Amino acid sequence: MVGPSVRGINTALRAIIFVFSGFIASGAIVTGAAAQPAKVIELFTSQGCSSCPPADALAERLVAEDKDVLTLLMPVDYWDYLGWKDTLANPVYSQRQRAYAVRRGDRSVYTPQMVINGGEHVIGSREKDVRAALKRADPFTSSVSLKISDMTVEATVEGALPDGAKMATVYFLRIEEEVSVEIGRGENAGRQIRYVNVVRDLQPMGMWSGGTETFRMPKSKLMNAGNARCAILVQIEDTDGPGRVVGAAVMDWRKGF
Repeated sequence: MVGPSVRGINTALRAIIFVFSGFIASGAIVTGAAAQPAKVIELFTSQGCSSCPPADALAERLVAEDKDVLTLLMPVDYWDYLGWKDTLANPVYSQRQRAYAVRRGDRSVYTPQMVINGGEHVIGSREKDVRAALKRADPFTSSVSLKISDMTVEATVEGALPDGAKMATVYFLRIEEEVSVEIGRGENAGRQIRYVNVVRDLQPMGMWSGGTETFRMPKSKLMNAGNARCAILVQIEDTDGPGRVVGAAVMDWRKGF
């Protein structure tokens, strides 16, 4: 038989455990583990482009089937004049695509275009070419751990810059997991197209020059937008614009992965 004093201790311990569990569930302690993909695809797409739906569908398959690849959709706005204003487009992504082309020196800007790890580009609907480009892509040189608490998004970057690089930008991305759009006019008029991993915001958290460094931003920017998924990109950047992606992480903060 357990004496009264021992029962009291057990009751107190159970109360502490209960409170601690509630503390964790509330998100007050940093929780969740981010996935660290090995490659990143950026698909520049448009609702006004009749060639884009096959690439959008390929992106959806890649998201579902290949967890080693972070596939991101960046809708552009330069086809809006064809009769349909893309409801997901952001001029920032159009400028990003142009900056990639300038850095490569080929001035090749089109949809659907997939850019692999910030470097090689391929037609986004050609799966064989996409997978070949993924195999050719250089491996990341940094690892990224992404944690989210009740107050902050915290990204810790570890590793080294590639030879010749002086600085990388650590980007935070808000991602809309999926959205279906009924297109009323333009080249895709009458179609309903499903988009996955749509980037809704892209903003720098800071600059990384190698070693181990932690970057933080308010979690409110994620929660207020209603998006459950977020990602980190570590990308070489200089006066020539964005270049090679050398690290990445992605997390669904409501599910903890």
